[in-house]
Amino acid sequence: MTTPGRNEPQTLRDAHAVAAARRPKPGSNLETWLKFHQANARMYRAVSDVDRGHHHELRYWVGYEERKAEEVAAQIQKGKSQAS
Repeated sequence: MTTPGRNEPQTLRDAHAVAAARRPKPGSNLETWLKFHQANARMYRAVSDVDRGHHHELRYWVGYEERKAEEVAAQIQKGKSQAS
């Protein structure tokens, strides 16, 4: 069980605020988006262990961010295979 550090989000609301604040600018490269979604999944997972009142909703967001990361990773891979 990983718990967020002192300066990290402790609630679902905090986690959403952090995700919104670090969202990449439109047009950012795929690697930037991949890192964003991976970091969000880790953050929501950690907060789900602390904000037990929103545990299930936070687990939804973990899954959402993991799916988005997988989609971006697939786009990156597709781009690499087309370039070869």
